[in-house]
Amino acid sequence: MNLIEFQDANSLTFEDLALLRRALIHPSYLNENPLADAEDNQRLEFLGDAVLDFVVGEMLYNRFTEEQEGRLTRLRSALVRTETLASLALRCQINEVLLVGHGEEETHGRERISNLCAAFEAVIGAIYLDQGLAAVTAFATPHFEQALNEVLAHEYDKDPKSRLQEWCQKNLKVTPVYEIVESSGPDHARTFRIAVLVESRPIAEGIGRSKRSAAQDAAAHALATLTQPGSVSVL
Repeated sequence: MNLIEFQDANSLTFEDLALLRRALIHPSYLNENPLADAEDNQRLEFLGDAVLDFVVGEMLYNRFTEEQEGRLTRLRSALVRTETLASLALRCQINEVLLVGHGEEETHGRERISNLCAAFEAVIGAIYLDQGLAAVTAFATPHFEQALNEVLAHEYDKDPKSRLQEWCQKNLKVTPVYEIVESSGPDHARTFRIAVLVESRPIAEGIGRSKRSAAQDAAAHALATLTQPGSVSVL
């Protein structure tokens, strides 16, 4: 898939196609293919992250006219979490046009959720610079409305760490423990990977832009694992 096909598939029309191209350049690609006129997608990712917070916040404010700030904040967090944005990136076929280095390609970097999340945010940043906030809203809102239905159906807006702790204390009489596995990326776009352990056994890992969001992501994965039939007996 080329950039024109990507635009057509997502009903996008860039005036400056170079912005879209930049949004799809992972840092590893430039490390192996240095180009004087090229820039990776990290700055656009930073911008897109801020723009998404506003667009999603406005969507929730208008849809849930009776909800208080706390619930709206939890819903927004569920919608802009790394895993959700990565799934939207796959839906938009960003993985098919993302430029990554050979090493990243060999380790399935096109499907890595942190890369997909970053690229989706970068595309949002590129749309904003190219066409403004209204274009971002038109592109993003249908995706997030669908994601919101999934969040509501599965109650993803509820705090996974709290739910995991309650589950572990009720069923296993223990408290889960969180450990940082890895932190990477520049200061303005740091990514953390955190593992959650139950009875000293690693159950799941999570990725996020902060230690808190990574821990919440890990807790959500752990809940999915632990609540499978028969899972308690293996601990």
